Amino acid sequence: MKRSELFFSAITLPLDYLALLVAGLGAYFLRYWSLVQNIRPVIFDLPFVDYLPILSLAALGWVFIFALAGLYKMGSTQKISDEISKIFVACSAGLALVLAVMVFSRYLFDSRFIILVSWVLAVILISLERIIVRQIQRQVLNYGIGIHRVVIIGQDAVGKMLSKELADNSRIGYRIVKEINEINEQIFIDLKQMIGDDKFDEIILTNSAFPQDQIKKLLEFIDDYHLTFNYAANLIGIESNNLLVKNIAGVPIVEVKKTKLDGWGRIYKRLFDIIGSAILIILFSPVLIIIAIAIKLDSPGTVFFKYSRVGQNGKPFIYFKFRSMIKDAHKYRFNPEFLSQHQNLRDGTPMMKFKDDPRITRVGKFIRRWSLDELPELFLVLIGKMSLVGPRPHEVEEVEKYRRDHKKVLTLKPGITGLAQVSGRSDLSFDEEVKLDVYYIENWSFGIDWRIIFKTPLAVLRHRGAE
Repeated sequence: MKRSELFFSAITLPLDYLALLVAGLGAYFLRYWSLVQNIRPVIFDLPFVDYLPILSLAALGWVFIFALAGLYKMGSTQKISDEISKIFVACSAGLALVLAVMVFSRYLFDSRFIILVSWVLAVILISLERIIVRQIQRQVLNYGIGIHRVVIIGQDAVGKMLSKELADNSRIGYRIVKEINEINEQIFIDLKQMIGDDKFDEIILTNSAFPQDQIKKLLEFIDDYHLTFNYAANLIGIESNNLLVKNIAGVPIVEVKKTKLDGWGRIYKRLFDIIGSAILIILFSPVLIIIAIAIKLDSPGTVFFKYSRVGQNGKPFIYFKFRSMIKDAHKYRFNPEFLSQHQNLRDGTPMMKFKDDPRITRVGKFIRRWSLDELPELFLVLIGKMSLVGPRPHEVEEVEKYRRDHKKVLTLKPGITGLAQVSGRSDLSFDEEVKLDVYYIENWSFGIDWRIIFKTPLAVLRHRGAE
């Protein structure tokens, strides 16, 4: 899902709510307009201070109906005519809801005029708002922002038709970068070069006649490079928990989603991260200051330990936390003499953790035991490099040793806490940790996030695996 699609879909909700408020306010003031009163005098008393709360609540109910009607569907390929018809139906359903509430609550609203005019204005204003938003979105597409850059594999009848439609209709938001007739080793070399040059980010497979071993190799390539994969609806033999069927230029296309955390889920989680991290930073600010002073007094070196870690989709980012070891401690991890003298508790895995690690300082031992060294990660959550909940941050040297199936944990942003951390912390085997993280990625929900957050303090208190 492109960021521009997320943005334009996200802003429609507050804009719809604002349009509903304007429609309700317009109907109210229109009813009290002298010209209207000359035709039909006002014989009721409806103060504005009483009307505004009713309008605000009713608008919320209408927005909920809009959501049920699919008006907040992600993507840039909806036809505006389809969107306006949905608006009419949803506004009519909202009108029916208001009337139903009046009947069942036995509350008689003072003015039928205001209700009916609000409905008419809502249809008009929201339709205009959506037309403007879609026009802006299409103008943005003309500048290449939010364009889906695709490689089409399989030039059969479906592939040729799809290529023609995408080429003729730029407003759909897809640009064909390359068309491929067959799958072979040279194709993977070419695609790898294109990825290095940042030429495309999606693949559409339209031909199901390719041998299964070739398709399997293609899927492995897509997973390795974290590409978005789509295939024509008649393609079989691929299993996934998260499939999205969409219509592109009249052709049914199935997108294989790596996680449920996309679309609105991605927006909700980001808002949750921003609000949650901001609150926690404020609450823990005295602790952060005390730890920083203690580290500075305890041993020479910087307060924070910074180095590169691997984040979402395998992209590196600068990671930092409170320094809990001596200066340049990370260099010892790959020192043959040091490794021969100290046992790696995670031997046989890409990870390294040493028993009675002599590099840990006095303050470091305390803050690591209570996971306080990780508190600065809240700032990384706030700026969008990490999430409150997710797989742990991955070290570059570790990722280089990951098997193909391990790399699925790179699908999401790394988290301060996660399912693996609250299910055993570091006493889990690496493969068990990966399985838990993959389960979280494929089955994400807000309920899982909340359960993990509530379990995190208890996991810290138990010191499970913490040293």
